[in-house]
Amino acid sequence: MANGWDRASQGDDHAAPPRPLDAIDRDILRILQTDGRASVRSVADRVHVSRANAYARINRLIDDGVIRGFSARVNHERAGQGASAYITLKIVQNSWRTVREKLQSLPGAAHIALVSGDFDVLLLVHTPDNRTLRELVLTRLQSIPEVLSTRTLLVFEETDLNRRLTPDEI
Repeated sequence: MANGWDRASQGDDHAAPPRPLDAIDRDILRILQTDGRASVRSVADRVHVSRANAYARINRLIDDGVIRGFSARVNHERAGQGASAYITLKIVQNSWRTVREKLQSLPGAAHIALVSGDFDVLLLVHTPDNRTLRELVLTRLQSIPEVLSTRTLLVFEETDLNRRLTPDEI
């Protein structure tokens, strides 16, 4: 990574109780949400702290699991992934961890959430075309023994909000 922050935590989000964030931490988060490639020097200058202080704060935010990673926002259609869908799944009770592992290995899986309501899991996928999407749902998903049923919601258009958190949300 150009900014050197490649240690972002993907592990257990419940390892330790969260530390409170101060105004500088919240400012750092807002900057990195807008530009994940911002240099430590740039962040330090913008929040009026030393480079060493900014570096230490960013690493603490990573180590504490506040910052979970750095990524690029992708236009899936331009990247050859023209078909997108949200797929709801009903799964066997207490099989979440097993199902999650299997879903993570699916090609095109972009987001997986355990949810409440009429279904158990919400899965977002991006595939090159509807034929590939059909194969993913009918062959791959429905062959997972713990998956009881699926429902596919095609995405016709999407808007990336690039939403920045407000101070109250951090």
